[in-house]
Amino acid sequence: MEGTKIYAVIEIGGKQYKVAPKQTLNVERLGVPEGETVELDRVLFIGGDGETVVGNPTIKGAKVMATCLGEAKGEKVIVFRYKAKVRYRTKKGHRQTYTRILVNEIVKG
Repeated sequence: MEGTKIYAVIEIGGKQYKVAPKQTLNVERLGVPEGETVELDRVLFIGGDGETVVGNPTIKGAKVMATCLGEAKGEKVIVFRYKAKVRYRTKKGHRQTYTRILVNEIVKG
């Protein structure tokens, strides 16, 4: 499969991502130790290489193999609530934790 342009659409944490081999991306926190191999089996679509496979809703037997590169925090989101004329205001910040993964290979079902 060297040199082929294969890609897949996967679902992790309620979000969909288009991934290709040797790609890194931040996904919702998986709780996996760094360096561990992750098997993602919610594959919705596989394309490229002259053929496409569409799942209903997922492709049976298909999976994406990835390696966990550790966890990281995202950008800070500020939540500010304010009511006029009653001296009410609150300010809170939140930083979401993400898991960084490296896609190794896409296995067709």
